[in-house]
Amino acid sequence: MDPHDRTKTYCIVGAGSSGLTVAKNMLERGIAVEVIEREDDVGGNWYFGKPASSVCRSTHLLSSKRMTEFTDFPMPAEYPDYPGVTQVWEYLRDYARHFDLYRAIEFNRAIERIEPAGEFWDVALSGGERRRYRGVVIANGHNWDPKYPEYPGHFDGLVLHSAQYKTPDAIRGKRVLVVGAGNSGCDIAVESAQNASQTFHSSRRGYHYLPKYFLGRPSDELGERLLRWRVPLAVRRTVASVLAKIVLGSPQDYGLRKPDHKLLESHPIVNSQMLYYVGHGDITVKPDIAELAGTHVRFTDGSEEAIDVIVYATGFKISFPFIDRAHLNWHDDKPLLYLHIFHPRYDNLFVAGLLQPDSGQLGLVDYQAQLIAEYVAAQERAPERAARVRQIKAGPQPDLGAGIHYVHSTRHLLEIEHYTYRQHIKRLMRLLVSHAGKEPQQV
Repeated sequence: MDPHDRTKTYCIVGAGSSGLTVAKNMLERGIAVEVIEREDDVGGNWYFGKPASSVCRSTHLLSSKRMTEFTDFPMPAEYPDYPGVTQVWEYLRDYARHFDLYRAIEFNRAIERIEPAGEFWDVALSGGERRRYRGVVIANGHNWDPKYPEYPGHFDGLVLHSAQYKTPDAIRGKRVLVVGAGNSGCDIAVESAQNASQTFHSSRRGYHYLPKYFLGRPSDELGERLLRWRVPLAVRRTVASVLAKIVLGSPQDYGLRKPDHKLLESHPIVNSQMLYYVGHGDITVKPDIAELAGTHVRFTDGSEEAIDVIVYATGFKISFPFIDRAHLNWHDDKPLLYLHIFHPRYDNLFVAGLLQPDSGQLGLVDYQAQLIAEYVAAQERAPERAARVRQIKAGPQPDLGAGIHYVHSTRHLLEIEHYTYRQHIKRLMRLLVSHAGKEPQQV
């Protein structure tokens, strides 16, 4: 037998949170897998300090642990509501040990190229080895290829992307400009306010802010209840607006720009500290950059500031350099995949974790993994059911925003409303598994 022939095995790219749950769900259904991971342990983005990790030492979950965890592996009760980077990494390691996933992972190997080979896929690895697999699940994440804005002029100081920012050492005692009003930008601005000599925060537009807590409980738990109760979007938006107004006030109360869009039409900024530090004068709000001028930065309102360090929290490009875009049905700066998972034509190529949800991601990707595994299994065990899903995935994409019209920006290319998205997955799961009387695992 050719040692490079894995034509009965699926290749899973990456042993981060997405790759682990795909491996777990496929192995549970008797599907052979090999996980290829370029680092020396699991964790992906949560493996702090590694090249592919974009988190900093002070990173905590944006969503609460109960809204984030895998469907059948709760985070420890002793964990706080919003675990930190080390706790999340240990949780992923515990998950891999609990489900005996380490045996399926090949560490310290990088994937250089993935190409179709008839009904199979050829995978070229670092070191020159080529293997032929039954199929491929790409699960290496999309928050790793930094996106930088373009401004006229030049800057003489230190430039970092948020993916490169790890500890306050680089900004301590400096005059720091943080560019970008996403959650990473706001978190870094808050940390800068506690360590830099002066902190400025620049954004192109105003945003809505939501608190992490309401009446002592994580605020996303309230949002989940409203979704489960089928509360209409307009009412949910009103409730969230009132909640934010009561707990935080309006952004304009602190001198921030008024949002130019409705609440929920952009990825939520869940941060109670940003407004606090702005209100205390520890963060100075600035509009967009007009020009870089050596040791200074000029802004569109005509103001100018001396700056030592610029941190660009401006997001990431969707990038899979090891596979030709044509094989991912690339359109409008992203792969056009059904539910961001299924290729319209290939039945043995999937992407897991290609999401920007308004809630926790691990549980959602667990659902994706269950669906992928059931579809692969059904192609042999229930071909008529697989054929039905094959027909659906080749058709039009459902509304993944559940009526929400997201702000047009690269930040929202993968944005979804998590509850409705989960319902779409459950519907496809019922098509595949009802013959066995089995329902998808519940969050």
